[in-house]
Amino acid sequence: MSQQMQAIIISKFGGPDVLISETVPKPVPSRGEVLIKVKAFGLNHAEMHMRKGEWDEWNPITGLECVGVVEECPGGDIPVGTKVAGIMGGMGRSRPGSYGEYVTTPITNVVALETNLPWEELAAIPEVYTTAWSCLFTVLDLKAGERILIRGATSTIGQAAVHLAVDLGAKVTATTRRQDRFEWLKSLGVVDAVREQQNLQTQFVEEARFDKVLSLIGNSVLVESIRLATTGGRVLQAGWLGGLAPVKDFNPMVEMESGVHFSLFHSKVVGTPDFPLSAVPLQEIVGKIENGAWSAKPVAVFDVGDIQAAHALLDSHDSKGKIIIKRV
Repeated sequence: MSQQMQAIIISKFGGPDVLISETVPKPVPSRGEVLIKVKAFGLNHAEMHMRKGEWDEWNPITGLECVGVVEECPGGDIPVGTKVAGIMGGMGRSRPGSYGEYVTTPITNVVALETNLPWEELAAIPEVYTTAWSCLFTVLDLKAGERILIRGATSTIGQAAVHLAVDLGAKVTATTRRQDRFEWLKSLGVVDAVREQQNLQTQFVEEARFDKVLSLIGNSVLVESIRLATTGGRVLQAGWLGGLAPVKDFNPMVEMESGVHFSLFHSKVVGTPDFPLSAVPLQEIVGKIENGAWSAKPVAVFDVGDIQAAHALLDSHDSKGKIIIKRV
């Protein structure tokens, strides 16, 4: 068996053209790890920032998630040939990621899945739904009947969060910059769709604040998001659709609301003891998507040789959904 593989690497920091294919050593799994033969993987905005040199930690072979089959598992935890998803666990950051033909992943960051979904459709689910589920239920502790505001609801994680929150029985208000998506959001079960803009809080009277706020916009709306929560409410920031710039001159003593709890979620913690992947009902989620209850189809699928074109679409911020790379 060959000890080499092909991998897309970040050859230097820059635009999509810095992503090139190279022959590199095939990874060797240790006990407690799984070697996955990658069939498809989704692109994530973090990988764009890594490629540009804007991320705190990165690997030349990036890629935060994948779906594929188990090639080796030294501990015998998962049988060879099992269909799996691999999610973070240092992939693409502290260790080579899914832009390679093969990837090693800690067993804590691998989940076996039974599904007949095509690889490219299955690849649109793991990172998105794991992140959305962790945000809503591990951090925000969302309950049925609570009022939640989801800012950036037409992003991939936003759409997943809408599905999960509506399914729970929460009262969802969704924001998007795209007014043409209001009716579509309402068809998903949100009680209201609102245009995402500056000074959003002027659209809500004091009595109409939210029990929970999930912001996928980021620092640019942090202070306002805090002010949209009720006393005792929770605000969670889990995305940076509005850019990575820090909050300018942020003064918590002046700008934080008394009694409002603010948290951050980063999917790099998935698989740790505090955020076990086993707690996420990914098989159930895949089942809902496979039977048509929810839609999670990718908006674009590229062959691995077209990685530069795929990243160009990612850079445009106009993909309107998940971009998938397939190796099959």
